Formats: sequence, structure tokens, C-alpha cells
Amino acid sequence: MRNNFTLPLLALLTITVNACQKKPMTAELQTSKGTMTIALYEPDAPKTVANFVGLAEEGYFNGIIFHRIAKGFVIQTGDPTGTGSDGKSIYGGEFEDELNTKTPSYQEGYKRGVVAMANRGPNTNLSQFFILLRDAPKLPKNYTIFGKVVKGMEVADSIAAVDIIPQLGPADGRPKVDVGLKKVIILR
Repeated sequence: MRNNFTLPLLALLTITVNACQKKPMTAELQTSKGTMTIALYEPDAPKTVANFVGLAEEGYFNGIIFHRIAKGFVIQTGDPTGTGSDGKSIYGGEFEDELNTKTPSYQEGYKRGVVAMANRGPNTNLSQFFILLRDAPKLPKNYTIFGKVVKGMEVADSIAAVDIIPQLGPADGRPKVDVGLKKVIILR
């Protein structure tokens, strides 16, 4: 009698366990140079991920340009004015950093492909973010890491390779020809 229940019970347990395992959320960034997929670190930076997802789902990032390229360092976007001086959040204004030393992303640090918030100082996050083009172990841990490029890093490299108009130094400025973020799609 016991064997008659074993198989259905195992099937039910398997379905239950699989249903309880939460698949990490990802974001697909469709740019004028190709598509990148970003794994979002919701457990490490829940408020930052919620902000990014909320803005993406309302179409906020659609049509925004990559306004900053720092050759061999970062590409940056998220400002609808394209100047690097604006942005918004789902919270109605700036929100605090999520810099928990115990999270895996904080401990791993600023590695190639990491996606982190750009800000003007502590707790001034809005919508701007950057993607690291190389490991940056000396970068101060002042920028909330909320994801990492898991597919399409060659697209980030392609964006970084465009000619720039220097603004913050000879290798740091605005692209001569706009590189657009066409659309951000959240995949749950």
C-alpha cells in the first residue's frame, strides 16, 4: 500500500519545491548597439531593484541615451535629459544607498559587467546607473550594486568604443553620435 503513494507524493514534493524556488529577475536592455541581459540582485539591493524595475515597467528608460562613456571604465545612462544631471525615482525623490557589507554583491565588489547606481554623493540615488567595463577594485564602495551583465557584454564594449566628445577628461565624455537605450524589458 505504501508504494502506491510514494510516486505521487514525490511528484507533489518536486512540484512544490520547484514552485518555491524563486527564479532571479533579469532585465533585457535593448540598445542601438544590441541587447544585454542583466541579472538583478533583488536580495542584495531590494529598494534599488524595485526602483529600476518600476521605472522600466513604466517605460521611463525607453529612448534615453548613454550620456557618459569613460573609456576602459564605465558606460552610464538613466538621465532623460542626456546631460548626466537629472533623473527620478519611484520614491518621489532621492533614495538611500544599499551598501550592506554582508551581501554577496558587496563582497564581490566592482567587477567587469557590474551594474551600479550613479549618484552625486551618499543617499542621492535616482535613475542613473553605470555598467563597469573592467574590474575596479580601487573604486570606493559608494555605489549600490544591483545587478550584473550576464549576456551581451560585447554590446557594452561596443558602446564604449564609440568616439566621444571629452568632458570629464580626454577619455571621459559624451558620445559624438547618440547611443540609445531603446527599451528595458523586465523578465520575472
